[in-house]
Formats: sequence, structure tokens, C-alpha cells
Amino acid sequence: MSQSNTSVPAIRYRGAGVTYAGGVKALKGIDLDIPAGQFVVIVGSSGAGKSTLMRSVNGLIPLTEGTLEIAGQPMPDKPGRALRRLRADIGMVFQDFRLVKRLSVLDNVLIGRLAHVPTWRTITGLWPKAEVEIALEALERVGIVDKAYVKASQLSGGQQQRVGIARALAQRPKIILADEPVASLDPVTSHQVMQDLLRINRELGITTIVNLHFLDLARRYGQRIIGLRHGEMVYDGGGETVTDDQFREIYGRPPGDDDFLGGVA
Repeated sequence: MSQSNTSVPAIRYRGAGVTYAGGVKALKGIDLDIPAGQFVVIVGSSGAGKSTLMRSVNGLIPLTEGTLEIAGQPMPDKPGRALRRLRADIGMVFQDFRLVKRLSVLDNVLIGRLAHVPTWRTITGLWPKAEVEIALEALERVGIVDKAYVKASQLSGGQQQRVGIARALAQRPKIILADEPVASLDPVTSHQVMQDLLRINRELGITTIVNLHFLDLARRYGQRIIGLRHGEMVYDGGGETVTDDQFREIYGRPPGDDDFLGGVA
């Protein structure tokens, strides 16, 4: 699904902040526009606010200050139909995959269609043919359609993450959020997953936001890098041009070996 109105940002923050119970400020004064179709990587040390920023996009973590608009529409300030409708347009890819291991790969991907079919069909497993075709197409895009009828428990970690991407893709989303999607994967598989996300972004024009810890991946794949430190945005620039000194400013220290994935040229 291509983005149609590129004049309105897919995501717009103004003066956005999140303060948790106990007074911990996870985000402070975020002013940020993300154009439709952009591939954005967010970096920062643990506790910098990366996950808070990402999870505010689909309303999992509400702002306590400022405003957030998705495609020009204000983020709903309470649960309900408007928030459910917004979330139907936002796919999520998780670090720990979040698959139902006893179900087949196809059934896991069909979970991405829950917002589009009556509840009785999901309970009975009587999915319309058109929905199954959408799920199979999503699996084909990540190269594992041949695993459609295999139980998710039988897949490798990299294959499970591809199922997670296919599930998000099956939503036909306008935005994909990927929260540390390669944290538990080996270097070769990490690059494959990042390449899948980037290719989907380029082919379908889906706005994509990826939280990453590894700086070499951020530099290689980030069309745009947002750097967070102590809840504040301290860097906004291109992945190809970010320097080690700028990474030092983002992290508040020199980058160490653990900040780089390595292993693949």
C-alpha cells in the first residue's frame, strides 16, 4: 500500500513528553516530523527513551505533554474505536517475535488481519480466501511462503522474525514499528531482517521506524537517524553521514565493541 498524501507528515510531534509515575521523564520536548514513506532508525543508550517514543506512535504509551498527530489526525486521548482504528494502520515487529508457537506460520500471519474480519471467523479459524491470500503474499515478501503450514515452534529465530514482519505486513499498514528487531539474532540474520524491512519500505512506501542498538546497522540502513539521550532528541541526520563523534554525543560516551554488531562486511 503506497502512501498517497506526502504533504502531511505520517507522524508529527510537538513539545511531546512522557513522565512516568514517580516523576521519571522518559521523553522531553520532542519536536519531530516523519514524512510518509521514510525509513527512520532511532538510536540511544538504554533508558534514552527509544521504546517510549516508538510505543507512543500506536498509543501504547500516551503522552503526558505536547501533541502527536498520525497522518494529520490527533492521537486519541483515551481507549476506544478511534484508537483501535489507528492501531489497525500500524504494524508492530517485536524483539521477542510474539508468535503463538503451537500455531502454523500462516495462522500467525493471519493474526495481522484480526481488525478486518468478524470475531467469529477468528475463533472458528474459517478465514475467507481473500484473507489467506493476503497472508500468503506477506510471507512471500519475506521469502518464507514455503513455511506457511509449518508450526512456528519449528522455525529458527531469523525465520520467526520474518513471520513477525509478515504478520505486521498483513495488516496492510501505513506505518511499521520495529522495536529492536535484531537484538536476539546473529549478524548474518540481522542483516537479512534489516534488508527485508528496508526493501518492504522501498517497494510499498510504508513509513518504517526501527529502534536499534547496533550503530553499524544504524549507519548502514538508516535513511534518517534520530538520536535520543535522556529523553531528548540530540541528533537528527542521515545514516551515511553520522560520525563517531556524533554517536559519542548521542550516547554520552565513546561507542564500545558492544555497540557494533560486526561479523558482516
